[in-house]
Amino acid sequence: MSPPPLIRIHYRRPPDRLQVFEQRLVHDADDVKVTLAEHRFGPPIVIGGEVVLETGADVVWFTFPGNWHDVGRFHRADGTFTGLYANILTPPVLDGPEWNTTDLFLDVWLYPDGRALLLDEDDLEEALARGWVDGATAARAREEAKRLMDATAAGAWPPAAVGEWTRERCREMLGL
Repeated sequence: MSPPPLIRIHYRRPPDRLQVFEQRLVHDADDVKVTLAEHRFGPPIVIGGEVVLETGADVVWFTFPGNWHDVGRFHRADGTFTGLYANILTPPVLDGPEWNTTDLFLDVWLYPDGRALLLDEDDLEEALARGWVDGATAARAREEAKRLMDATAAGAWPPAAVGEWTRERCREMLGL
């Protein structure tokens, strides 16, 4: 059996930052693409005073073709699940193993207990004030974040695949 394909996600953040993330594709369906980013994250990410992503931790990423967000299952380095991180972004353009998207600054954090928190509203405001995003794009980003927050409150988000594709399942698929 051949190894899962390597995906290169070109992640733009206005005005001029570009990061390229290389991740293994572990599940490829029409409605969701699941990739594993192994031990590739730098400084820890802290939300609400708690480290939710440590250096050396894996992240399972869910890309939903046509949607204005993706989702990461965050962990500590020991594999402990800490929550879900939804990036609000432009719908990704999937061109074989090369994917392209632009970050729209807002994020939604979902704690393991189901509480949701909207992040980085100030970053979107700054981007709008500096002309890095236009008014229509900023409005669309806000609409997507609100949609996720409302769906979470109604018990209709995240999608089932996010619960089914755990770090352990992805690592097993990759033979890790």
